[in-house]
Amino acid sequence: MNVTKHDTFPITLPIKKIIRETPHVKTFVFAYDLKSRPGQFINIWIPRVDEKPMSIAYDSGKGEFWLTIFAVGGMTKKLHEMKAGDRVGIRGPFGKAFQYEPGDHLITVGGGYGAAPLYNLAMEASSKKCTVDFIVGARSKEHLLYTDRVKKIKNTKLHIATDDGSVGVKGYNTPILEKLIAEMKKTVAGRKKLKKTIVFAVGPEVMMKRVSDICFKEKVACQVSVERYMKCGFGVCGNCCLDDTGITVCTEGPAMDHKKARKNSDFGVAHRDAVGRKHLY
Repeated sequence: MNVTKHDTFPITLPIKKIIRETPHVKTFVFAYDLKSRPGQFINIWIPRVDEKPMSIAYDSGKGEFWLTIFAVGGMTKKLHEMKAGDRVGIRGPFGKAFQYEPGDHLITVGGGYGAAPLYNLAMEASSKKCTVDFIVGARSKEHLLYTDRVKKIKNTKLHIATDDGSVGVKGYNTPILEKLIAEMKKTVAGRKKLKKTIVFAVGPEVMMKRVSDICFKEKVACQVSVERYMKCGFGVCGNCCLDDTGITVCTEGPAMDHKKARKNSDFGVAHRDAVGRKHLY
C-alpha cells in the first residue's frame, strides 16, 4: 500500500465559487489540479467541526474540481454557511474509479445527488467517443440535479423520472433502465452491430441493488458506487469494511463491479454508522 503525505495530511484550499443547485444542495468549486477520475472521492475537512468523504462531481483535468453537497448533517450544514474565499481541508483523491473503454455505450443510473458524480463520468466518457444514456431520478422536479448540464454533453441522451411525475416519467428510474436494456436486446436480435454496454449506478443503495438485480438477470455489465462511513481513505482504520467479505470500500471501491458488491450480505440491506452499529435501509 502506497500512502503519501497528500493522503494523510489535508491541503487547505479556498472555495473559488459556490453554485446554488436546489434549496438544500450547493456546488463548491475549487481551483486545484486534483488529478482524479470519475468514481473516486475526497475527504473534506472543516477544522474543529469534522471530516467527511465526498464524491467528486467534476474534475476538469485543467486545475478545477467541483463538490456537490447536500446539507444533511452538522458538518455539511456548516459547509453551506461558508462563502467564496473561505478555506477547507482536502485529502485525496481516494478509491477506485469507474472502468470502461473508449467507444463503449454507457447507461448511467443516478438517484438524488448521485447525478453529480455521474455527470463527471459522462463528461469524461463523451471525450472518449462513448455514447451515454443518462438516467436520473428524484422525488420531484425541484430535486433534480445537473439535468441542464447533461443536456449539453455530446453523444448523451437524458432520461428523467420523478416520483410525483412533475417532469419525465412518473415513478422510479429503474423501469427506464429495463426499457433501454430491452431495446438494446432487440437491436442485437436484429443483427445490428452494437457497442459494448456497461451500466453505472450511483445513489441510494436500495436503488443500486435494484439496478444490480436487473443487470444480473439480463447479463449486462454493471458497476456500482458503494458508500460506507469512510475515515482514513487508505484501508487502515477498517471503518468501511463490508459484511461478510471484509473488503474496505475506500480501497476496493467506491466504484466496483456489482457482482463483487453482491457477495456482501449488507449490500442494499444495511450499513454501519461511525461506531459500527448496523442500520437497515
